[in-house]
Amino acid sequence: MSGLSAADRIRLQAFLDQLRDKRRRHTELVSVYIPAGYDLNKIIQHLQEEYGTASNIKSSTTRKNVQDALERMIQHLKLFKRTPEHGLAVFSGNIAEQEGVSDVEVYSIEPPIPLKTRIYRCDKQFVLQPLEEMLEDKTMYGLVVIDRRDAVIGLLKGKTIIPLVKTHSEVPGKFRAGGQSAQRFARLREGAAKDHYRKVAEYMKEQFMPILQDLRGIIIGGPGHTKYEFVEGNHITDQVKQKIIAVKDITYTDEFGLQELVDKAQDVLASEAIAEEKKALNEFFRLLAKDPGRTAYGKREVEQRLQEGVVDTLLLSEHVPQDEAKRLAEIAEQYGSRVIVASSETREGAQLHQLGGYAAILRYRVE
Repeated sequence: MSGLSAADRIRLQAFLDQLRDKRRRHTELVSVYIPAGYDLNKIIQHLQEEYGTASNIKSSTTRKNVQDALERMIQHLKLFKRTPEHGLAVFSGNIAEQEGVSDVEVYSIEPPIPLKTRIYRCDKQFVLQPLEEMLEDKTMYGLVVIDRRDAVIGLLKGKTIIPLVKTHSEVPGKFRAGGQSAQRFARLREGAAKDHYRKVAEYMKEQFMPILQDLRGIIIGGPGHTKYEFVEGNHITDQVKQKIIAVKDITYTDEFGLQELVDKAQDVLASEAIAEEKKALNEFFRLLAKDPGRTAYGKREVEQRLQEGVVDTLLLSEHVPQDEAKRLAEIAEQYGSRVIVASSETREGAQLHQLGGYAAILRYRVE
């Protein structure tokens, strides 16, 4: 996932859904991004200057729409005493579908992740990319493909594979040169293989240690037994080794091997992504059977328990309407309740959907 809480994700998705389809025939929809810590008064001053500049727009309709949008935005920003902690994204414009009709609206959101970019733009649609990027999956996994000759280290960041280091070993081929004893040749090969493993382990340490806290896990792959020799030997530093979550059999050890490794590890990646929701759903169904007073289900009862502040974990099916999910997630946020949106692709998620899509684990038994 992107690192956002489920509540933040629902809130941001619902906000973007409001704005995504709004279009105008002329560049008159105003988008402003105010970075965290930036002086709000400077933004207001800038918008007042843009209001004056807009008087030069030839089309009287476009001029009026742009100035109305800027005026509404300025009024809105004056309601804030200072820039919110994570900055502010503000959008304003005449959203009436019928030409000649005025319906100027202003929308704003404090993003869940601090804004670093300052933007002012007048366009035919709102500029949403900086907010949409926050919804992107930024989960990271370390990738290592290895055999006795080659190794490649990379990252899986969201859905993007990023090669980091490629290395080649000095392990001799399988056929020894004339005059060498079989035993001596075997020792040479083993020694060179260990040197190769140590070098790869050192590269892993260099690449993964600085980002270890952000890594969900490390997946190792390779042909034959080499990958197990590497993982089971005393080559990889303990902190990095503890992050290894899977070892997969693959054919290639070049950069294509990284793609093959990701393909072969889909079971692991999927289970990692849904592990939290499966754990919470299993706990809900266990309590429902053994201690039903610690649970609630059905839209009305779940909302009541949320309002009472007794919900520990709010469980929503992905099929719950976006506006409903947003409203309930906002209540949950007020009381510090965890929110999980469950996919119906899992058995547990399908059960929640069949139950109506609304459930909760309570902080204590409610009779």
